[in-house]
This record gives sequence, C-alpha cells and structure tokens, in this order.
Amino acid sequence: MRAGASAAALAIAAAALLGACSDSGGGSEGSGPSDTIGAPVRPTVPDNLSDETGVYADRVVFGQSAALGGAAAELGLGMQLGIQAAFEEANRSGGVNGRQLVLESLDDKYEPEAAIANTRSLIEEREVFALIGAVGTPTSRSATPVAADADVPYVAPFTGAGFLRNDDWTNIVNLRASYAQETEEMVERLTTDLGIDRIGVLFQDDSFGRAGYFGALAALERRDMEPVAIGFYPRNTTAIKSALLDLRAGNPEAVIMVGAYEPVGTLISWARNTGFDPVFITLSFVGANALADQLGAEGEGVLVTQVVPFPFDDSTPVVAAYQAALREIDPDAVPGFVSLEGYIAGRLAIAGLEQCGSALSRDCFLNSILGADELDIDGFTMNFGDGESITEDNQGSDAVFVTQIGPDGAYRSIETLTSTEP
Repeated sequence: MRAGASAAALAIAAAALLGACSDSGGGSEGSGPSDTIGAPVRPTVPDNLSDETGVYADRVVFGQSAALGGAAAELGLGMQLGIQAAFEEANRSGGVNGRQLVLESLDDKYEPEAAIANTRSLIEEREVFALIGAVGTPTSRSATPVAADADVPYVAPFTGAGFLRNDDWTNIVNLRASYAQETEEMVERLTTDLGIDRIGVLFQDDSFGRAGYFGALAALERRDMEPVAIGFYPRNTTAIKSALLDLRAGNPEAVIMVGAYEPVGTLISWARNTGFDPVFITLSFVGANALADQLGAEGEGVLVTQVVPFPFDDSTPVVAAYQAALREIDPDAVPGFVSLEGYIAGRLAIAGLEQCGSALSRDCFLNSILGADELDIDGFTMNFGDGESITEDNQGSDAVFVTQIGPDGAYRSIETLTSTEP
C-alpha cells in the first residue's frame, strides 16, 4: 500500500471513531467549486485487495478539473453531466465489482494555472484513482505532466490536441478523434462537396487554437492550398473585431473556426450583420448546443464537426442508453454532443474497471483499455491496441461527423455539404 494512501486511511478511520466524519467533497480555500457525485461518501479503510489510492471497499473515486464557470462553462458542465449519467447508471445496478463510482469535480474556468492547482488537489489531497473529462488543450497541457508524474490515469479529455496522442504518454486515454482529423474532414468536404478553394481560418490564440490552426494548414497544404485570410483572438474573451476585419479582407468563401462558443458565436453574428456571410464551419470543441442557443436565428446554416453520434437519434443503441441515463439524473436535461461524449467517457472508464475485478489497480485499468483490440459501447466502437498490452495508439475513435444548424435552431446530420441548403 502506498504510504500516502495508508496515512490517509488511518486518519479517516480515526476521525470516524471520534465521530468527526465529514464529506470528502470539501476542498481547500481557493481550489474552486466542488461537486461530488455518486454514493454518499463514508470513511472506510481501503480494500485490502487493492493498494491503489482512490480505491475503497465500497467505492472508486474519480476526479475532474474542468471549466464549470467562465466562458467555456457549458463544456465542463456538459462533460460532468454525461459522466454523472454513466456513473449513476452503473451505481443503480450495484456499481462495478461491488464498488460505487464517485466523481469529484473542480472548476478551473478553462485557465491553465487553475488546472494545475486542481489536478494537484485531486491527486494529493482528495487522492483520486484517476482523472476524467478534463476540458481544453491549454488546461490539459498544464495538467498532464502533474498526472504523469503521479502515475495517475488521464482519461477522455475533451480536446483533440495532437500532443495528447504522443507515443511517450503511458497514462493518457483519448476517446475522440483528433483536431487534425476534424480539420481534414472540413477541408475535404468544403473542397470536394462544394468546390470551395478560398478558405480562411479563425483561431483562438493559445495551444488549442494553434492545434486546430496547424491541422487546417496541413489539410490545405495537402491540396496545394493556403488560407486566404487568418484571424485570431485571445482566450476567454469575445474580442474578435480585429479578427473579423482580417478575415473580411481576404474575402474567403468559407471560414474554418477553432474556438469556444462565445467568441465564435459573436464573430458569426457580427459578420452576418455586416454582410459578410461565407460558409462557417467549426470544430466540436465549440460546444454545439451552447453555440446554437447563442446564435438563435443567426445560426442557420452554420456547420459543426462532431466526434460522437447524433445525440437525438435513439435508433443508435449508445444514444438510446445515454438518453435513458440522462433522464434518470435530470429529466429536464437537453441531450447534446458534449454530454454524450461525457457519457461515453464514463462508459469507457467503467469498461476498464470491469476487466480488473476486485483487485483494481491503475496498471490493470490502463491495460484493460489501451491493450484492448476493440471496445464496443452499445455500438460505438473504439480501437486502441492489440489485445495484449499497451501500445502506441492511445486514441479510441477516429469518427468525425458533420452537422448543421437548421432554421429552427436544431442540429441535423449532414451526409454531404451539397445538401446544406435549408
């Protein structure tokens, strides 16, 4: 047993004997809001079948640092909701191998410094088994070294950044397709389906935006093309006036947008109100529901690439399961791409836990996912390894879908961009 986990267990047991037990969801001052999800947290000595931090006789504790407030809050809240839905679905059936699943979430407001502090708190103070559902490239870039140094699994971050798919990581599990794959699909569809050859790029001026920007550049270069206009804006702002002017100057037929919903939505609204109306297409990270809500009638025709199935199509088994699980924890919740990704992330973590039985360890958990040749979650298939050991491939899905906001503000699936006319 690790010394830190043993000391924490003895302290908890002593507190219980003194009648001074308290909920483990409380955080230190300045660490941000916390939300502990799962069975009521009762102080217990860790299971003697496991020496892993975060694994108890009656529960397994996961941690999440994500944007639960600020400009990207809808993304963190959506991922949190989806993970909760998956965990509570398992908990209603007795948990996994007799253990309930608990999620502790801290708000990093999509800021790297807060992500570092939260990640340390979750690992060192709250002693979670694994991290899940982080949101964003700059926050993940800051948090992943902390997780790697502690040998803590980092599961299903809501980002398609290339650095997370580096061969050197042994603790990262990526669920979704990469930004390079999304931008490749964008350029392919714009050029092949619509015959567009004048493409501009808007990006957020940070590691996330540049990841998408470089993906778009590479996709254009493969076709002997380059952007006709480039605009960028600072993270966590809607200061997009200069970017809009730069884009207009190049007169693009289409604009690839790499950003969060508030600045992206603001730019689209301003563009259309000033008579600038190219085809707007944006990455999945934008937060589809939040973008449609923000744009209202001005959203008609906007295209968004997605990395999970259409969340309203219950003919797809994983979507039907997701919708049922979502109704159980929040009957008023509106299905969406972000919370569906969170649900699949939760189900992916559950699949890893199930393979390890009672003697749960982080090594077993990671091997059961990254060493699996195929993981099928109600028809959503992920392929990681060769079924024997951890391989260099730590990304499960390569799927990219295209959707469009219709005249009623709702999304619809698009087979080809030639069918984008309302």
